[in-house]
Amino acid sequence: MRAIVQNDYGSSDVLSVADVEKPVPKENEVLIKVVASSINAGDFFSMRGSPWIIRLSCGFPKPKNYILGWDVAGVVETVGEKVTLFKKGDEVYTACNFAFAEYTCAKEDEIALKPSNLSFEQAAVVPTAALTALQQLRDGCKIKPKQKLLINGASGGVGTFCVQIAKALGAEVTGVCSTRNIDMVKSLGADFVVNYKKEDFTKSKKRYDCILDNIASRKISELKQVLTPEGKIQPNSGHSGMGYVFKVFFLAMFSRKLGKMSVTKSTTKDLTYLKELFEAGKIKTVIDKTFSMDEAAKGFDYIEREHTKGKVCIIIGKK
Repeated sequence: MRAIVQNDYGSSDVLSVADVEKPVPKENEVLIKVVASSINAGDFFSMRGSPWIIRLSCGFPKPKNYILGWDVAGVVETVGEKVTLFKKGDEVYTACNFAFAEYTCAKEDEIALKPSNLSFEQAAVVPTAALTALQQLRDGCKIKPKQKLLINGASGGVGTFCVQIAKALGAEVTGVCSTRNIDMVKSLGADFVVNYKKEDFTKSKKRYDCILDNIASRKISELKQVLTPEGKIQPNSGHSGMGYVFKVFFLAMFSRKLGKMSVTKSTTKDLTYLKELFEAGKIKTVIDKTFSMDEAAKGFDYIEREHTKGKVCIIIGKK
């Protein structure tokens, strides 16, 4: 099968398309024929081999035909002997390892049926970003109806889902973004939009029950200034590196106003919940640009070069 692989660490130049062995599902796994995937922050960490600890899973000192990718939308090819929820031909989506390949395997309890009103391309940009948004809002922020939420970084891959899911959970949402993304963030349902190029939200008189920080562009001390007395900051910056992660982990041990960063988990339950939101018309995808499998390196370059709106999709194969 064909896959996007890397045999070194560095820029997008280390990526290439190669023929690799087709995986075989374990007894509790599903083999998926991948139609589309999307690029996430974690793919950049793997590609660069930074932080160094990631090389323990990608390959040390160098990777060997390591397959990138986390998001999958595709069709069930075959199932392991203990799988009961899915069958050959089912259209599914999930977040799993080695997604940038014509076939990949995922555990049964990490997969769900694809939303019926989404194309494979649309479904492929959902899993990691939308699951992150859902789990940070529900489990981190513990959002309740009518609470005031500020989303710092409301126009990116995770941010666009944060706005919509927060509204579905009943929150009053303020989104922070640049000038060119204001209309889009409003169209996603944000009650208020702050243009960070013209306004400093940390000097506002408005107070928030929770701040979901997707981009770590402001100091934690500045964010605290606009919290309610019981308010909380939920950090969620996948692009800020391990230094930021360790800093937040340390500070969270001493401050009740700072939540802990957590690892996104793909579960059938959460993916099914998202499926229901899509099919009810409560959330939608935002795709900035789509690239073919052979153009994957250009997709990575595009994300680094542009302030993308929503997600970048990679077309892997055909149904």
